[in-house]
Amino acid sequence: MFKKINISALLLVCVFLTQGNSQEGEGVILTGIPAIKIYEGGLKRIVEDIKDDKALECQCIITKVGDKYFWASRNNIELIRIQSGAFVTFVATSGAGYIRFILPDMKEAASLIDDTEKKYDYVEHMLLGLRSITYYGKIK
Repeated sequence: MFKKINISALLLVCVFLTQGNSQEGEGVILTGIPAIKIYEGGLKRIVEDIKDDKALECQCIITKVGDKYFWASRNNIELIRIQSGAFVTFVATSGAGYIRFILPDMKEAASLIDDTEKKYDYVEHMLLGLRSITYYGKIK
């Protein structure tokens, strides 16, 4: 009888541990607030400063569910995470674009590359046909 109870208890503990581990590291992993928007269409290029409420409307949000990443602010498109040095790039599995950001603990070193890395924390690039929209901003 003890063996049946112990095995049942062990199975119950394993179920709870498995559920607990699947939740680890989930949720919003990046929120970026854009400062500029660049629209490029081959025939024209428009650069726009983004302020206040408009910046919040255009924010970039990446979430993690289980071991998958999603571009939550862009229709929950699945992303692939790639890390190289001070940078992490999330590439859309649909080919719709990518997000690249500087790891916070590497910001100072990355800032030596150029003024762009000094001023901004991330870039979000979206493809719309042959046109594109690019946002540069700060991580919240």
